[in-house]
Amino acid sequence: MLEEVERWLARRSWSAADRPLDRLLAAKRETGSTVSVVLPALNEEATVGDIVATIRRELMTADVPLVDELVVLDSGSADGTARAARAAGARVEHRDAVLPRLPAVPGKGEVLWRSLLVTSGDIVCFVDADLRDFSAAFVSGIVGPLLTDPDVAFVKAMYDRPLGELEGQGGRVTELVARPLLNLHWPPLAGFVQPLGGEYAARRSLLERLPFPVGYGVELGLLVDALHTVGLDALAQVDVGVRKHRHQDGRALGRMAAAIYRTAQLRLGRGPLVRPELVQFERAAEGFVPRTYPVDTEERPPMAGIPEYAERRAA
Repeated sequence: MLEEVERWLARRSWSAADRPLDRLLAAKRETGSTVSVVLPALNEEATVGDIVATIRRELMTADVPLVDELVVLDSGSADGTARAARAAGARVEHRDAVLPRLPAVPGKGEVLWRSLLVTSGDIVCFVDADLRDFSAAFVSGIVGPLLTDPDVAFVKAMYDRPLGELEGQGGRVTELVARPLLNLHWPPLAGFVQPLGGEYAARRSLLERLPFPVGYGVELGLLVDALHTVGLDALAQVDVGVRKHRHQDGRALGRMAAAIYRTAQLRLGRGPLVRPELVQFERAAEGFVPRTYPVDTEERPPMAGIPEYAERRAA
């Protein structure tokens, strides 16, 4: 392992238990920082309410006012996601109602990008809405370094990811695609345990300067661009325990992998893909049938350059 990565692991990898809530609250009062939590959600009725309720109960009370704003960004759910989130106490915003002059495109990154327009916190924390057995440490753990260390700008959660009954076997796209790409092309990032994890927090002042891939490539894109923008020592990771969530099938993982590779390719300066599509096969009565899926190719520009965002921040 690179000596730079070893030094970084010693300096910038922590456990959520390293920063108790009383320390975080004291740091928050001292700095005057505000914290927004964003849950991007698409058809997550079964889990989003429990996540919202846990955050409100453990991190948004008069005794523990760590989180100032909790927003669920609905990406066009066909189920009761929005209703469940509101009932649990979140403010719900719909993707299509945010920046309506710019038609939305499908994708997680699109929702995260638009969330900057409807939140106000100095620190923005993203949490996936499909988590089960959710712990508030997923929020307090990754927000902690940003409140207590002014040199830290971007924090990823790290955790164990079981696949059913198999321990440590989740994160298949991470191990087969993202980790090899990072080790080969961005070796300073080799120390990140969960580079594609959906739980991370950052200073708004950094996020508004970064482009956002609209789809599954958003986590890799933000991590690589943060490295180039603020440097390795401004990045960190925190162990928050175990992450349980809904797993996708192999074909969905293949489409995710293609989008992540595309995101990496753009950052390596190799130009556009000749054919930004992925052909996969499904068995039917007549044999294997090809199905063609587009690969995410669009990226949203840094939010700091959007007039509506500048106007909102000025106000």
